[in-house]
Parts: sequence; structure tokens; C-alpha cells
Amino acid sequence: MDDRPFALLTRRRFWPLFVGQFLGAANDNFFKNALIMLVIYKLGGQAGMEPKILATVAAGLFIAPFFLFSALAGEMSDRFEKSRLMKTWKAAEIVISAIGAAALLAGSVPLMLAALFLLGLQSTFTGPIKYAVLPEYLKDNELIGGNALIEGGTFLAILLGTIGGGTLALMEDGEIWVTVTMMALAIMGFAASLRLPKAHGGDRQVSIGIGLIGPNVALWRLVRGHPDLMAAILGISWFWLVGATYLTQFPAFAKDSLNADGPVVTLMLTMFSIGIGLGSILCGRLLKGEISTRHVPWAALGMSLFATDLYFAAANASGDGGPLRGLATVLATPSFWRVLADLLAFSICGGIYIVPLYVILQTRSAETFRARVVAANNVANAIFMVFSSLACAALLAAGIGITDLFLGLAALNLIAAWLLRRL
Repeated sequence: MDDRPFALLTRRRFWPLFVGQFLGAANDNFFKNALIMLVIYKLGGQAGMEPKILATVAAGLFIAPFFLFSALAGEMSDRFEKSRLMKTWKAAEIVISAIGAAALLAGSVPLMLAALFLLGLQSTFTGPIKYAVLPEYLKDNELIGGNALIEGGTFLAILLGTIGGGTLALMEDGEIWVTVTMMALAIMGFAASLRLPKAHGGDRQVSIGIGLIGPNVALWRLVRGHPDLMAAILGISWFWLVGATYLTQFPAFAKDSLNADGPVVTLMLTMFSIGIGLGSILCGRLLKGEISTRHVPWAALGMSLFATDLYFAAANASGDGGPLRGLATVLATPSFWRVLADLLAFSICGGIYIVPLYVILQTRSAETFRARVVAANNVANAIFMVFSSLACAALLAAGIGITDLFLGLAALNLIAAWLLRRL
């Protein structure tokens, strides 16, 4: 087997899944950021609420389906043939994008929020499919490379969607540009899904639960009996807590700690996303197809070391007050390059950290309940990210600085590195 993960992009058993999930992640973040930017800069009072509050509501609406319907999504993915399910949900994305497009053209913020919730619902149901079907499409020694491409591609898609949505929304006739792009992404994603190979038949013994509490309780009972799976889920969820904290705080970090403007935030987001992609691919190179978590604790340690150095680098790159500095001015500051290097190295370690843990979920769970394990992971990820938002809000309100927050997270990550050694 060719241990170069990019070789999988030429295989029909992988590229349709990769392209479909890439375009889906890009579309979700494209629409979410376009909505926020339109409300802040164009629609103004039509939203009926403060832009900052609306941004929080939008994030909550998108993540809410992961709490409410992940158990159902996992059960359906285990019961039915996965490629057919994926095609169904990618077709639904076209309909949802059309609703979002209509909302944009009509300037209806409530309908935009409804479309965002539906996109979150669609992502909730496709998430278990894409991770659970990988072991059916790929050989064991291809799983590290396949997951590396999925993770790296997802972060790149989030970056491109976020930047693209904000940029097009603020152009003249931005609503039209956003509408056309949304529909194009959805249609191309559905077209890619039509090339998905047929997966293994589902397990008709899996029952579809009714209600919200019962299925979620059954989900955790299932995972609790497998300590290795629980450890992997906690490790992945911790990564998303750390990642969500950094991504959410980048704007405030740039403004308050670096005295820099918006384009600097975009540059940091770009470095972070590129680093995750590079780290994911590097993980595939290091392991050469072997399923092993031996690099995970060291990657976590690296994240803590570079996060600690970021604390000191930010102090040197903070500037001398005054008006916010533009990108050209900041790049002319030598100490800022240390900040970028720390962010890049931190995220490379993050990519090395996360890929093997997803492979553990796939290889140590039986095919009959693999999708429900992925669904349990999605619920845990959402819980950790919401906790991150609440904890950060409380700490910042108490007067804790952004860089102090990053330093504290680096210390906690050392504990995570020690615990992960036991995996």
C-alpha cells in the first residue's frame, strides 16, 4: 500500500466522501458567517437583537441539533446502508440551502436562523456516517491517512467557508453572491455523494429510539462498557474544547493583546487551519498506516509548550497602544512572527494529536454499533465546546486576560497529556 495519504484522493472509495464532507463543512461555515456579517453591517436593526447576541444565538442554533439528535443519527447510520443515507442528506442540503437563499434574498433573519438550524441538523446526521463508513471503504493501514485527510480538509473547509462567507456578504449585491455560492456548494456536494460506493448493509436489529432522553442514555450505556472508546472520546472532546477556545478568542486576542485589526485575525485563523492540516498529514507519515496512539501524549505536550511560549511572545508583540495596527504593520514587527510560529506549531501538534484518536473510535468499535459510538463522540464534543464558551465568558468577565486564559489552558493540557499516556 502506498503510505502517502494523498494517493487516497484518486480512489473512488474515498474521494467522493472527502469531497462531499469538505463542501458540506465549507457551506455550513460560509452561511453562518455570511449571516452574522450581513446582520452586523447591512441588516442592522432588522434582526431585532444586538449583533453580539445574534452571533451567540446563531452558534447555539447550529450546535443544538448535535445535543438533540445525535443519538437518532447514530442509530439510523447503524441500521441502514450508509451511502444511501449520505446521498439522502446531501440532497436535503440542497433544499436547506434553497431555504437559506430565500431568507437572504428576502432579508428575513428568522428564516436565516431556521436555515442555519437545519444545516446543523443535516451535519448531525452526516457526521456519524462519514466516520463510521471509513473502515468499510478503507483498509486498516489506510485509516490513519484517510482520517488525516478528513481532519485536515475539514479545518481548511471551515477556514475557506468562514472567510468566503464574510467577504462575499459585504460585497455589493452580497446576498446574491452568497445565495449562488451556497447553492453551488450544496449541488456539488450532492453530485460527489452520487459516486459513493455502496457500503455494507446496515443492521436491522438496531432499534430507532423515540424521544430525546432515552436514546441518549442508551448511547452512553453503550460506550461506557468500552473504556478504550470512552478514553478516545474524552481525548477528542478535549481537543475540541481547546480548539474552540482558541478560535473563539482570536478576535479579542488580536485586538486586546496584539493591538491588531481584523485582517490579522484572518491570518491567525489561516495559520491555525494550515497547521492542523499539516499535522494531520504528518501524523500519517509518522505512523505509515500503523494504528497507534504513541504520538498522542507527546503531541499534547507540544501543544502545551507552544501555548506557553505564545503567552510570552504575545507580550513582546503587543505594540505600544494607539490605533489598531494593520496587517502590514504587524508583519513588520519581528516579535509577531514568533506568535505566528507558535500558533502554527501548536496546531501542527493538534493535527498529530487528533487523527489517531478518531482511528481508535473506528477500529475498536464493532461495525454494528460504530456509528452510535461516533454519535456519542459528537455529543461529547458539543458539551465540551459549550462548556468552553461558558467557562471563558465567566473567566473573562472576572477580569482574566486572554493570554492568561491561554496559559491556564496550556497547564490543563499537561494534565490531559499525562492522562492520555494511559490510552
